[in-house]
Amino acid sequence: MRLEHDLLGELEVPESAYWGVHTARAVENFNISGVAIGHYRSLVRALALIKQASAQANCDLGELPPAKLGPIQAACREIADGRFDAEFVVDAIQGGAGTSTNMNANEVIANRALELAGFKKGDYEQIHPLNDVNLSQSTNDVYPTAVKVALIIEITALIDELGLLRESFLAKGAEFANIIKMGRTQLQDAVPMTLGQEFVAYAVTIGEDIARLHEATLLLSEINLGGTAIGTKLNTPTGYADAVCKHLSELTSHEFVVAENLIEATQDTGVFVTTSGVLKRVAIKLSKISNDLRLLSSGPRAGFGEINLPPRQAGSSIMPGKVNPVIPEVVNQIAFTVIGNDMTVSMASEAGQLELNAFEPIIARSLMMSIVYLRRGAKTLRELCIDGITANADFLRETVERSIGLVTALSPRIGYESATAVAKRAQETGKSVREVVLELNVLTAQEFDEILGNVDHLTGRS
Repeated sequence: MRLEHDLLGELEVPESAYWGVHTARAVENFNISGVAIGHYRSLVRALALIKQASAQANCDLGELPPAKLGPIQAACREIADGRFDAEFVVDAIQGGAGTSTNMNANEVIANRALELAGFKKGDYEQIHPLNDVNLSQSTNDVYPTAVKVALIIEITALIDELGLLRESFLAKGAEFANIIKMGRTQLQDAVPMTLGQEFVAYAVTIGEDIARLHEATLLLSEINLGGTAIGTKLNTPTGYADAVCKHLSELTSHEFVVAENLIEATQDTGVFVTTSGVLKRVAIKLSKISNDLRLLSSGPRAGFGEINLPPRQAGSSIMPGKVNPVIPEVVNQIAFTVIGNDMTVSMASEAGQLELNAFEPIIARSLMMSIVYLRRGAKTLRELCIDGITANADFLRETVERSIGLVTALSPRIGYESATAVAKRAQETGKSVREVVLELNVLTAQEFDEILGNVDHLTGRS
């Protein structure tokens, strides 16, 4: 053990630990979720990149000696690469507006820098967690900036995964382009369409969500780094905010900008509310698609039975042969979680008081959870469901011929009155539209087949 001290007194810390007394206090205080901040790789990376950018800015401005810059930056690079995730031990849910997370980062960086410089852990006279690593910084600006950097990293990965899912839907759209079926509104027969059109529509809606996520990353690019305590720039040298923003942009290969008003930017969490809203939008639409897939594949004999989802596992411990739509079901549950997280973000944002929001840790955890779940859910849906879907083409064509909704597509050829008569007779007798059309002699069998065979005309495609 080694002995460290803070304003509350002295405390023993394991000699092997890179974290110190402030982290130890937080671990003791916040045994809440059982999920440490080290679980969120992007957040740890973001903290390290911010501290590295800050060290360079401080050295540029004559605040940090060059002799300390090298070890601190080297430690930051190692942490950003994931070598010390296990040392970030503070619970993700914590009081203090993220102070414990910032302290954890400061101590791990300082102690690793000390090792690299040839000193022992805890020898803070050489490199200090607060005086050196946290120089020109405050949790008030470091923590929200770290959350924004982490969210951009995670959203970029989510965009990539949604892009692949979109491509899968487009591929199925092409595969099913000439398979005719009945479209439905309010679960009732509407008009003919193709199964391909249905799947292309899913691809388009995902593409719209990708565009909204890109917009969210632009909003997240405005940071308050350099504002320190409540955005006043207290204890920062002239030019620090611009310098640290420049270095952070270079390290992340992403353009960040300093907020126009740092006091407003420090207390405002509106961008997190907006981001959460976009994630909820993605979740709701993925869930709606999953609902459709469960309906369209329901049966196999007593349901819609239009498509077949790839079987993933036995569906029952008592009903032999039953296979459930488990992949869409898990996506539904992801959506429920994201919607709940959005409510948490809304409540936490609203609860902010005066110059700081103390509840940013639960905002960060909720957003990170939502993004990770959505990314994994999109990947699972694509790989284990969409890519393996097959269509029951003959059955779909049969349902079109039987459906009363088909008369809407026939009416331009046979006239509204004749179409109404066909619909009424089919409804009363239970016969197919084809049978009634032939009985009433409004079309020949060849003419009917030509209309039904002309998918482009029947479905309104150009």
